[in-house]
Amino acid sequence: MKDKDDDKVRLDKWLWAARFYKTRALAKAAIEGGKVHHRGERCKPGKEPRLGDEYVIRSGFDERTVVVLGLSAVRRGAPEAQLLYAETPESVQRREQATQQRKAGALGLQTDGRPSKKQRRQLHSFNEQRVASHPWADEE
Repeated sequence: MKDKDDDKVRLDKWLWAARFYKTRALAKAAIEGGKVHHRGERCKPGKEPRLGDEYVIRSGFDERTVVVLGLSAVRRGAPEAQLLYAETPESVQRREQATQQRKAGALGLQTDGRPSKKQRRQLHSFNEQRVASHPWADEE
């Protein structure tokens, strides 16, 4: 049974129903913050998505390019929500490459955890020396 409200649905409501954002408020804030683009331009929360429209959605580190396949104003389970859109193959490839690069970069930044008491003292003394040797430190 098709609901007449499914023909016209707000973009923020569709993003929420498609499970890109946990709440409509977050979806609206993302749209207003410039995280959702259609044809290279920022969108408004009240825009009505149409079948076949392509949106670029940024969420965290990820940027997805999706094509609207269905409209819904009701949030359902994840398997049903995934039927509302299709992510382009180029978008999937870009996200996988970015994930691999982040993981590779994170491997070079591994630490032993928090500094020990001795290391913390050394850091404080180093920072004090750095501040004391700075030209503007004598202005007081």
